[in-house]
Amino acid sequence: MNLHEYQGKEMLASYGVKIQRGVLVEDIANLQGAYETLQAETGTDFVVVKAQIHAGGRGKGGGVKLAKNWEEVQEHAGNILGMMLKTPQTPGGLEGPGKLVSKVLLTEDSYAPDFDACKEFYVSIMMDRGKKKNVIIYSTEGGMNIEEVAEATPHLVHKEYIDPHLGLQGFQLRKIAFNLGLSGAAFKDMCKFISNLYRAFLGSDASLFEINPCLKSANDEIIAVDCKVTLDDNALFRHPDLAALRDKSEEDPAEVEAGEFGLNYVNLDGNVGCMVNGAGLAMATMDIIKLSGGDPANFLDVGGTADAERVENAFRIILKDPAVKCILINIFGGIVRCDRVAQGVVDAYNNMGDQINVPIIVRLQGTNADIAKELIDNSGLEVKSAIILQEAADLVSEVLG
Repeated sequence: MNLHEYQGKEMLASYGVKIQRGVLVEDIANLQGAYETLQAETGTDFVVVKAQIHAGGRGKGGGVKLAKNWEEVQEHAGNILGMMLKTPQTPGGLEGPGKLVSKVLLTEDSYAPDFDACKEFYVSIMMDRGKKKNVIIYSTEGGMNIEEVAEATPHLVHKEYIDPHLGLQGFQLRKIAFNLGLSGAAFKDMCKFISNLYRAFLGSDASLFEINPCLKSANDEIIAVDCKVTLDDNALFRHPDLAALRDKSEEDPAEVEAGEFGLNYVNLDGNVGCMVNGAGLAMATMDIIKLSGGDPANFLDVGGTADAERVENAFRIILKDPAVKCILINIFGGIVRCDRVAQGVVDAYNNMGDQINVPIIVRLQGTNADIAKELIDNSGLEVKSAIILQEAADLVSEVLG
């Protein structure tokens, strides 16, 4: 689950991480009050207006603007609130529809009073599954796309692995600060910053923290000017306060609906809808679709049960994608019997009537697979059945022409 910048900063602050101060604005009518509040806290008229969406690269799309006075605050906030912001990370990239900006964050200008005395760094924390350790990735080249930095100047990207039994050690904090070229008060503050950031990472059961830029201010304070926080969905039951921060408007509506039905769904860009049980089978199904000349339109796992209601909900979600030209149902009957799945498909098909307007290919293998094929074949419905995966792949090729 992703958090907005303002939510992530509030969470980090609760762990003692220094953040760029800000005030959230969701209604333009509250803009002046928010601006005056920030003015009183910072003692300056300069503020930054930042769009709040779940995507990076907001500045490149016009979603981050520096305002030097009240008139510019009004202008920038008025332009950003309600805009469809396009960044390289919004759906479809810069050529896509973008994301609606429904809230902005007014923040202090952390680079004042001496821009030239400031320095931007990159800091992130995540798990390296290959090494089975958390890793802190950091660089002196903050404020830039870290992927480009890693490709062009890999020696400027450092990694510090944390032994899960020992935790983050003092010498590692000092090593990070040293590699970032810091000394004196900034050196000490960076050690404290990383220590608190790592505590927040563990305490929130996060899967990613990305602070870019992490700023050394003119007075040698280390501040999180921006942050990206991704929480582990599987651990949210331990953090009801963080789970309550979920913004469903930022997520794919079909994926949100699927979650409400207990279905695991990920929208893709292809033309063949996939309905499977089990993540491994889903991956194999998508591979065979690709080999057959199609492209998977989604990843949809119905799980261990596939009754009529569950299959019907899956059908409805898949068919909301106008790009879908056929649906491949590939179920292995281990926990659930194939004949029950087949009956579920038949019942769902009958319930939906004319709403199903694309060919359906059903491949059921496992317990009672022969009975299931009989049910499908004798249903009188426009459903093609297969026994082995290659047969299903051939049928996909056939219906796609």
